[in-house]
Amino acid sequence: MSQKRYGLIDSFRGFTLLSMLIYHLAYDIICIFGGNFDWFTQPWVMAWERSISFSFVVISGVSLNFSRHAYRRGLIVNACGLVITAVTAIVIPDQIIIFGILNCIGCSMIITRALRRLLERIEPLFGAVVSFFLFGFAFGLPLRYLGFFDVRLTSLPDWLYSLRPLAVLGLYDNNFFSADFFPLIPWLFLYFCGFFIWRAIEKAGKEKLFLFGVPALDFIGRYTLWIYLIHQPLFMGICFLIFGGI
Repeated sequence: MSQKRYGLIDSFRGFTLLSMLIYHLAYDIICIFGGNFDWFTQPWVMAWERSISFSFVVISGVSLNFSRHAYRRGLIVNACGLVITAVTAIVIPDQIIIFGILNCIGCSMIITRALRRLLERIEPLFGAVVSFFLFGFAFGLPLRYLGFFDVRLTSLPDWLYSLRPLAVLGLYDNNFFSADFFPLIPWLFLYFCGFFIWRAIEKAGKEKLFLFGVPALDFIGRYTLWIYLIHQPLFMGICFLIFGGI
């Protein structure tokens, strides 16, 4: 397992984090304090949000290749996700976050680490392509269809969505709500894709291209989890001071 620090990966993570910070600040101002919830349904805003979530999951999958304590890291990330659930339930219950991106990534870390020996037997490029296909095929599962991303090929029966404990798999009923929800299906497949992408890069001997990054983004990227945890309380506090109550 490589012990080198690949600055370009940290830089990609840092850039994605900055994009997320801008997106969340805009969401807080426009939607939560401005009451304009049509904003985040606009196509360009949805594409922006998808670019952020896709990037975080892929980069985390890539980074698992370097982790010496994936189980511990996965538990820590999951714990942070549960803290966010508790805080949103108390402070803004109408925007509660249940199984958000931190819980999805934390569980994906643990599952991928458990399956690592099996995954390493798969040819990396083939694994990346198949994983991305499965991600696209199952992307509509939470919306009760299968297809390829937004292209609906077949609808799924309602009875599949009747067991609430299966919500984390994307099989949730109409009473379930989360302001930021990333079920394991399809997102685990995208995490696998990230894992395989780095292995394909290593197999091609191109990993040296990632040794150098952008210093400022590199630095930010190393502290993504902690910045993620504090940014929304900070943004909400600033918005309260400027705009008053919700």
